[in-house]
Amino acid sequence: MASNISASGAEQFVEERLLNGLFTGPLLQHKELLNMLEDVDVRYMRQKTLLHVGVGLGKTDWVEELLARGADTDITDDSQQNALSSAEEMVRQFPDDVERSKVLQLVTLVHKRDQVILHRLEASSSRSTDHATPVASPECDVASLKSSVDSLRREMKSLVRQLSSSLEELKAQVCGHDTPLRCLEEPVASTAEDVTSIKFGFSGEASLSQPTSDPARARQECVDAMMQKTRIVYGSGVDEMRKMYERLYDGDECTACIIKFLSGDDRVKVMVDSDSYYIGGMKEKFVDLDGTQRNGSKWEAFCDFESETVYLGAKDCSGIREEFVFAELGCALSQLSLKLVFDNEGSPYSKGDVEGELEWMRALEELEEKMKRGEVLDDDIKVALDGKTLKAKVCWLAAAVPWIIAYYGSTDGRARLLKNYPLLLSLYSNNVMGTLLASAKR
Repeated sequence: MASNISASGAEQFVEERLLNGLFTGPLLQHKELLNMLEDVDVRYMRQKTLLHVGVGLGKTDWVEELLARGADTDITDDSQQNALSSAEEMVRQFPDDVERSKVLQLVTLVHKRDQVILHRLEASSSRSTDHATPVASPECDVASLKSSVDSLRREMKSLVRQLSSSLEELKAQVCGHDTPLRCLEEPVASTAEDVTSIKFGFSGEASLSQPTSDPARARQECVDAMMQKTRIVYGSGVDEMRKMYERLYDGDECTACIIKFLSGDDRVKVMVDSDSYYIGGMKEKFVDLDGTQRNGSKWEAFCDFESETVYLGAKDCSGIREEFVFAELGCALSQLSLKLVFDNEGSPYSKGDVEGELEWMRALEELEEKMKRGEVLDDDIKVALDGKTLKAKVCWLAAAVPWIIAYYGSTDGRARLLKNYPLLLSLYSNNVMGTLLASAKR
């Protein structure tokens, strides 16, 4: 197994790899990274812990895992929210989101358990000092009780690490034996994967999370629905479009949530010219988001908010051009999803959401400062900053996230965003993705 990460390197590790894994999606793909972390309560931007981020994203599997490893539900971030208050806020914002309700239930259960432990320790301390002369102040007693709770939490973390290590070693031993023992490989591997899915209650009882719906079927339904909304105006690019939708769904959770949302909205239309690199044959002239008149013969993709239609020039989707067309499609679909889900002229926040607007303005100002300093920025970021109106700038800026992920791939794209535009990635992951998934009908 990989050696543990030192405390001094924990923060950098979380920012560069584990947080990227959390944003990306499934827990099982990143469990080995989590096993390498000595303290799951390490903080990162805005004093948030992994538990804060998992709660904000509505990641049930991640939250369950972190709680099983002893993550502290009482730690507050810069906005003075702990995991419980954050989970409650997410449910208020997305009352129909089943996953966020499950997250709240998990956090509430563990928070209550910790309170029970604290009360019992407090009662025990009180009984033991009933007939003794007080020698410590109430502040010292509280500090001692908190220390005891922290010790129990550390012990839980240690036990989970030991159990995970033992099961991984057992898995390795079984997988290396001869054929008669190979039948044991799958059960042992399954047990190793399920260890941290156990919910630890105060009484010591445990329960396993329920299996999710069939992911293959959900994927097929979304892709089929998108194909029904797509019209190949020129050429014969049906197979190519299906492959692109499948790639958007499979490539990364950022692009997948766009497909999941749009596939369930009857207003969506996608027009494709498979015989041309540009959309001029379908839309000769158009007005861009910032009011600029554009010539369709020079544009590969465009999202028309008025007709709620995405136009795409998809000729020769192979080699280097394939990545570009793929990114352009992801960007245009993202813009349409923003318009439909927030109903605010393509802005990545709802009307009246002053806090959300300020956060995106801050991200915009931060990138404009980078551009003034002469720092190298991605082309799609520069396009957004060159917009003539604030509305257009912010809409294009939000859509730059799926563009970069689609063009560079999930791992490299997210690493690029995390390194160069961490606030932008955080805003899209927390504000946009959660809203799209909560509003998706599939």
